[in-house]
Amino acid sequence: QVQLVESGGGLVQAGGSLRLSCALSGRSFSAYTMGWFRRAPGKEREFVAVFLRSREYTNYADSVKGRFTISRDDAKNTVYLQMNSLKPEDTAVYYCAARYGDGWSRGVSDYAYWGQGTQVTVSS
Repeated sequence: QVQLVESGGGLVQAGGSLRLSCALSGRSFSAYTMGWFRRAPGKEREFVAVFLRSREYTNYADSVKGRFTISRDDAKNTVYLQMNSLKPEDTAVYYCAARYGDGWSRGVSDYAYWGQGTQVTVSS
């Protein structure tokens, strides 16, 4: 059974940076496409970024492009989300998700495994 555990959330001022981490256990990390999603108060869960298993392709939501960077370390079974130039509208619970295989997707329903979420709060 795949388990995902996020860490790295917190409170930061606008313009600041945070790095989220997500460790996968229970299966071979390299077999999964990894994504990050977020849910802001009163809104639906939305796509943030994805990193294909092949490591040749990443994709970002327009709202975070140029500010956030997704990366993965297969030796550590961990995916990261580096968030720079944070804005108050980035405030949300951030979730990592895993999808078996190498097909990237922005769809919430396409990911079978989810972490518990980590809170990111950006103050103005």
